[in-house]
Amino acid sequence: MTGETNPFESLQEQIDDAAAHLDISEGIQTRLKNPERVLETNLSVEMDDGSIEVFRAYRSQFNGDRGPYKGGIRYHPGVNRDEVKALSGWMVYKCATVGIPYGGGKGGIPIDPNEYSESELERLTRSFAKELRPLIGEDRDIPAPDVNTGQREMNWIKDTYETLENTTAPGVITGKDISSGGSAGRVEATGRSTVIAAREAFEYLDRDISDATVAVQGYGNAGWITAKLVAELGATVVAVSDSSGGIYSEDGFDPVAAKDHKRETGSVVGFPQADEEISNDDLLTLDVDLLVPAALENAIDGDLAEEVSADLISEAANGPLTPEADDVLTEKDVTVVPDILANAGGVTVSYFEWVQNRQRFYWSEEKVNDELEGIIVDAFDDLTTAFETHDLPNFRTAAYVVAIQRVLDAYEQSGNWP
Repeated sequence: MTGETNPFESLQEQIDDAAAHLDISEGIQTRLKNPERVLETNLSVEMDDGSIEVFRAYRSQFNGDRGPYKGGIRYHPGVNRDEVKALSGWMVYKCATVGIPYGGGKGGIPIDPNEYSESELERLTRSFAKELRPLIGEDRDIPAPDVNTGQREMNWIKDTYETLENTTAPGVITGKDISSGGSAGRVEATGRSTVIAAREAFEYLDRDISDATVAVQGYGNAGWITAKLVAELGATVVAVSDSSGGIYSEDGFDPVAAKDHKRETGSVVGFPQADEEISNDDLLTLDVDLLVPAALENAIDGDLAEEVSADLISEAANGPLTPEADDVLTEKDVTVVPDILANAGGVTVSYFEWVQNRQRFYWSEEKVNDELEGIIVDAFDDLTTAFETHDLPNFRTAAYVVAIQRVLDAYEQSGNWP
């Protein structure tokens, strides 16, 4: 793994690779590679002891040609300007890949939330929401949870916005608790789409996911839900990991029990059903049928990709492979279902939540899951059609060809003004 690869440069390289297969002028290609605006603000927040701490915070709005900006807010020490720019760009093309009417946004604050009390995090979140107020709105920019944020933080942002605007606007944020206007099925959505996309890829390769051995790197929400759902399809989960390390069992283990162990102890390490403990790099190079990177970006670089032994990768995380890793895995004929399709369940069900908020009419979990299934399956079919029609090197390039063309069509239909 490397921390040196700039995720924004990775995004731009991915766009360039796909644009080479499309008729795009240099100026428009530059436009498709850069955000429209980036908010960088300093938040002065009172701590529990009465002192004031200043926090840097960001919000990138990448492209609004297809609709309001959409994307999460993360609290993580690694957050920086280029990261939020990259993540907001991936959101543009993720939304376009699955055909939902959004642009891309992403925000974050470079902190470790474990170092702050709940009341401090609430004051920080509400301070950020106040700064975001002129930019966000149901038809402007709709934030959502991301790394180390969840329903609690989304409810705080919603309440702050509604209080300042003196209105009721549940659609200003997604990923809320159901009692605050959230959607059934949202918590499982990212893991669910990761599994649906992997299932479709196995079928495309004339294989059955129920026979697969599976390793999952990262055991947060997306990772453990992926493990649970893929096991329900009959696959065997043989390894999982978190930031503290990994566990492996040749015969597999119950991923729900592993999650319970993590909840009780803080890590999957020490899980009694496991045969041995392994490192994250060990997990990423296991000889398995399906590998699911579900942690942070740049988990697999070019060097580590040389050692990857999985047949298929379904990306639950955003940007887990560097461009160099992509090249190596393409050369090795490892099939990669890219993040902008595989993990698009989160933003898709966020879209469903937004629709329900606007209509003030709410769906059952069964309806949410059925609609998500249809969107991911149709998007995978569009991807494989582009892959075959354009004779493309891999599924990622195919996804970007589909997505860029959709963004380009919206831009050209609107025209350039002024």
